[in-house]
Amino acid sequence: MKLFSVEGNRQHLDGGAMFGNAPKEMWQQRISPDARNRIPLACRAFVLQTDDGRTILFETGIGTFFEPKMKERYGVDQNEPMLLKNLDKLGIKEEDIDVVVLSHLHFDHAGGLLSSYGEPLRLLFPKALYLVGKQHWDRAKNPHIREKASFISQLPQLLEQSQRLFLVEEGLTHPLVNDGVAFVFSHGHTIGLMLSEINLNGELYVFVSDLIPGMAWIHLPLAMGYDRFPELIVDEKKRFYESWLSRSGKLLFTHDPDEVCAKLIKKNEEKYQVEACKL
Repeated sequence: MKLFSVEGNRQHLDGGAMFGNAPKEMWQQRISPDARNRIPLACRAFVLQTDDGRTILFETGIGTFFEPKMKERYGVDQNEPMLLKNLDKLGIKEEDIDVVVLSHLHFDHAGGLLSSYGEPLRLLFPKALYLVGKQHWDRAKNPHIREKASFISQLPQLLEQSQRLFLVEEGLTHPLVNDGVAFVFSHGHTIGLMLSEINLNGELYVFVSDLIPGMAWIHLPLAMGYDRFPELIVDEKKRFYESWLSRSGKLLFTHDPDEVCAKLIKKNEEKYQVEACKL
């Protein structure tokens, strides 16, 4: 099997929102903000090519579906869909994707499923089957008012109408991706966040999505302003760290602006750090 990282369109979000109640004096040492207090964020996807010839896409990034006003608000880079452009550089066409695995349906992770602004609204990857965690699917269809703005209102209906949507029960793998892929669930960022564990020829990786957006968020007490349950996500991170350390796996980041992959290291009881590594 082969695993590749693929950049989608980047975005720029308020640094304070991305680091919750951490003071700016601390977080700006990790990522420098621009004049509008925004920090650069990747919206990175991963592609797994299996031994039986299937192509599995993990995440789709933010895409280019936003109208100009919202595109400016969230600092979305480029007007063209960079995910499709960068997949093409790997020799992968939109029609080649067999399965799309979505950790959750917030717009910066699922917006890349949609056609660009100004085009008729449709789902991309026309032959793909879409995988979403069941608990999160229920949340996305009926979001809390505090989380509603993070979802794309038209997306659930489009996914249902496609008849290519499959829901993953908590604690299970799924036959569509059972070649070394398993799922772990987290509920601190959003209900039913689905992390993908990938056994790549005996080497373990986990796509940590928004449980750990990037290397700057590895510090245990850090939580984003976007996390629905900050104390829960801190507890989940601690349990995850201890479990993952014992398995000697590597972390795959979606939002880190510079690093794709890292190895987790424990310094003491409450202190962890990461060391960048190659995919």
